[in-house]
Amino acid sequence: MLKKVRIPELLCPAGSMAALDAAIEGGADAVYLGGTSMNARIHAGNFTPQALREAVKKSHAYGVKVYLTLNTLVTDRELPLFLDAAWDAAQAGIDALIVADAGGAAAIRRAIPSLELHASTQMSGHNSEMAKQLRDLGFSRMVAAREISAENLARLLRESPIETELFVHGALCVCHSGQCLFSSVVGGRSGNRGECAQPCRLPYGKENRYPLSLKDLSLARHIPELSAMGVASLKIEGRMKSPEYVRDVTSVFRRLLDENRSADAREMRVLADVFSRGGFTDGYYTNKIDRSMLGIRSEADKQTTREGISFAGLAKKVDVSLSVSIRSGKPIRLTLTAGERSVTVTGEIPEPARTAPLSSQDVIRSLSRMGGTPYRVASADADVEDGLMLPVSRLNDLRRRAIDALDNAVAPAPAVRLPIALSPSEGEKRTERTARFYRAEQITSSATAFFDRIYLPLHRFEPPANGVVMPPVIFDGDAETVREQLRHAKELGARWALVGNLGHLIFAQEAGLEPIGDYRLNITNRESAALFRRLGFKAPILSPELTLPQLRDVGGDTAVIVYGRLPLMTLERCISRDLADCSTCSADAVTLTDRRGVSFPVLREWEHRNVIYNSLPTSMSDRADLLARHQISAWHFIFSVETPREVDRVIDAFRRGMPIGSAARRIPT
Repeated sequence: MLKKVRIPELLCPAGSMAALDAAIEGGADAVYLGGTSMNARIHAGNFTPQALREAVKKSHAYGVKVYLTLNTLVTDRELPLFLDAAWDAAQAGIDALIVADAGGAAAIRRAIPSLELHASTQMSGHNSEMAKQLRDLGFSRMVAAREISAENLARLLRESPIETELFVHGALCVCHSGQCLFSSVVGGRSGNRGECAQPCRLPYGKENRYPLSLKDLSLARHIPELSAMGVASLKIEGRMKSPEYVRDVTSVFRRLLDENRSADAREMRVLADVFSRGGFTDGYYTNKIDRSMLGIRSEADKQTTREGISFAGLAKKVDVSLSVSIRSGKPIRLTLTAGERSVTVTGEIPEPARTAPLSSQDVIRSLSRMGGTPYRVASADADVEDGLMLPVSRLNDLRRRAIDALDNAVAPAPAVRLPIALSPSEGEKRTERTARFYRAEQITSSATAFFDRIYLPLHRFEPPANGVVMPPVIFDGDAETVREQLRHAKELGARWALVGNLGHLIFAQEAGLEPIGDYRLNITNRESAALFRRLGFKAPILSPELTLPQLRDVGGDTAVIVYGRLPLMTLERCISRDLADCSTCSADAVTLTDRRGVSFPVLREWEHRNVIYNSLPTSMSDRADLLARHQISAWHFIFSVETPREVDRVIDAFRRGMPIGSAARRIPT
């Protein structure tokens, strides 16, 4: 006997009320949308609190769930606003929140415990250990990394204790979600706070090539296997897209899911016509990560989109059955049934007719006028006793009350907001200096004397380093290799592990290494700092996106990056092969040069991933007094492309409180 495959939820974008209507028209099971703040598409139409309530009411009438995105990082001073936004969503009746800030989620959990939480892809969830941690933090779903392969996805689904949501169509960031600082550091517009300037879509090099611009993702040819694997929700990207895009893409995926089949050539053409960057890619999923994934939006692509059919508005209706009883001496009873929802309302007692008595046809005709509501009467039954009358106004009132009752039949139970105290700054201030190096050859005698802890990448670990830098990405298929490398590092004398992902914590703990929170955890507030400490992270390094006052606000036992080229992007694909060749990559000589002639070093990461570093180092070597005024005493350094001589020059500058002798970026004030 064949096992029946559960059809995944089809989750669609709604950047405006028109796009919401288009998603419903196309057949969405759920929509995700943003409020007017705290969401990663802040320039979409978005929804005011009143508009959100209307959107939820409409969606629920059609049996469509609504998830609100609160998927940006939050500073300490924004936490009250963040909780207010969550409370507005709870009062509107949303079905879940999509959250990116771990500390913000912890605060919501305490304040509004009835709200369901989904972990945004911005939380960088890519393995089953992350899913287990999220379960313990109260999340019911994790949005998996878009870079996940079919093999790693299958393993995640087998081992995850919570639901998995997967992007199946739409724009692809070239950087792992939640790990991009390019727009923030270089352009002052944070992708982690909904303001990305999309530097990945720009040309680079003398040839004006586009090594960072990926084609849009589409897994439309993999629907049956995704359903069979047990993916809970298939997500379409596009809150900045038009209603036409939402309608057409949703319609295609609705048909594929209902028929449990892959898209054919015609359907792929439909998807490309509505929006494309020279076609689509499934390279991450199929593990064919190469140059064929690259694409830009041509004028021909734009023209094809312009020729599409405009969205005329929501025409879809929900079928209801109507049953009415009008009997002498009894209040009139009207029952409306839509699927599993059924409501009954009563009205006045009918009077004996003096002239024109009510007929079944008249009653059904009057009660079936659904007007601009989401409903239409598909079947009607009227039990009307002869010789009775009731004013049409009373029938109309009965119909309106029945429709309101049907709408409210799917309203969730009222949420309760509990008074909570936000976490204080925790831990005593330390005065210590730590550093991560890219290669052991950079670690000079001055460095070993100056730094309390010295880290090297896990796969390059050797003394005199005493700590390892965990890889930024560890899929389930990488786990055993990482465990073996950690055991080896421990044998060589490693004591600490710089851990930048919640799903990597267990690996460091199993190896007997003390986990130190890396900047990749995106800690921007005291709630996050306190949460990660409770989970076992020591002396976490705060987000490099924070200003000096914001770093001071977090306070406690935390560290700050005071020197180094900030890693701007973590790439799953090796762009070094596009920019140069493997020998150049091995020599750490690959650079990405923008249109202004500014060069960004590209270094190889574990397993052929690339990391793009900033063109300028951050340096506060001559600003020790400013750091002290902001209560920053634990300093962290990042050495990437520096020579040993340059390392010593930097250390000497910090010792003497002098500039490093070359151009540098400052921590903003």
